[in-house]
Amino acid sequence: MSRFSSLTLCLDMFGCPNRCRHCWLGHGPNGRMEPGDLRFLAEAFRPLAKQLEVFSWYREPDYPDNYRELWALEAELSDQKTPHFENLSVWRAARDPDYVPWLASLGVQRCQLTFFGGEAMTDRYTGRKGAWADLLETAERLLAQGIAPRIQVFVNRETVRELPAVEALIRERDWEKRCEAIGVPFSAFVHQGGCDGANAQHYPIWVTPAELPMIPPLLADYSLRHWKEKSIAAVFGQTEAAICHKLGKNRRTGKTASDTPTFYIDRNWDVYPNITAPAPWWRLGNLRRDGAAAIADCYREERSPAQRARRTVPLGQMVRAGGDPESQRLFGEGDYCDYLLNKYCEGAVKE
Repeated sequence: MSRFSSLTLCLDMFGCPNRCRHCWLGHGPNGRMEPGDLRFLAEAFRPLAKQLEVFSWYREPDYPDNYRELWALEAELSDQKTPHFENLSVWRAARDPDYVPWLASLGVQRCQLTFFGGEAMTDRYTGRKGAWADLLETAERLLAQGIAPRIQVFVNRETVRELPAVEALIRERDWEKRCEAIGVPFSAFVHQGGCDGANAQHYPIWVTPAELPMIPPLLADYSLRHWKEKSIAAVFGQTEAAICHKLGKNRRTGKTASDTPTFYIDRNWDVYPNITAPAPWWRLGNLRRDGAAAIADCYREERSPAQRARRTVPLGQMVRAGGDPESQRLFGEGDYCDYLLNKYCEGAVKE
């Protein structure tokens, strides 16, 4: 039996305190799993990979109270442990005085904070009241420990009108100079994200070229530095119309399987590849019922409905089925192909 060169497993042990409207992972129910479940996951897949890495989350890191125990367990079960990501639990950071110092002890130098505009807009898009206040408290706790906040802002035709509030916040809090004082450059950026998961509901208000001049100069400048682009238009990509024209006669199909995959496993043990949002058409099987070997075979042989569609249906056909050749919505080409594939599969499921 051939083994993956490397395999990353992410178990949604506790879920997430937020219900962010932009989240590409969607809004599955939260669970409450035990350390033994993570051990079971690792043991099930270990024979199938030369290198294995295990995570106790794929939505909100460090959300449960035993986050330190789970971090140590992840390292024990992994052949090589990735340093802590720049993602953090804002919910925990604002409530647990020991959390940010722990992050600092792991060598974390910057952490990402997500805004959508002013207080009311950020609370609404995060899906809970108090999110804005938690973000501000977290930024202060990060800086006190020598960690720089990095500001991410999601843009659509609704949130773009509130970007001046984010720019004002950056100036009022003097984040650039305070980050310089701790030796870590401040960074911020805007983008629209992928049109999948919960963010797909924003397709009707997706950003177009008409909104780009509304992005404040400070955020535009930071974004160009972050994305290493020369224009804000390049950050947001091409219009849907242009991509449809480009791909309308494209006969290419594609391969989705890799020798180094990442699998997402939800609280019910359903397994999905980390390609786009977990959805029924991406499901590879259920670990408890089907076993790890059958799931790996399904992935490698591209038997899930979405993988099969990508392997057999030309991009041009998907464009004709789900694209809008008149739309001025802005996409990166890869993100748009994912959007088309999910829309095509969703339509096939409904039929």
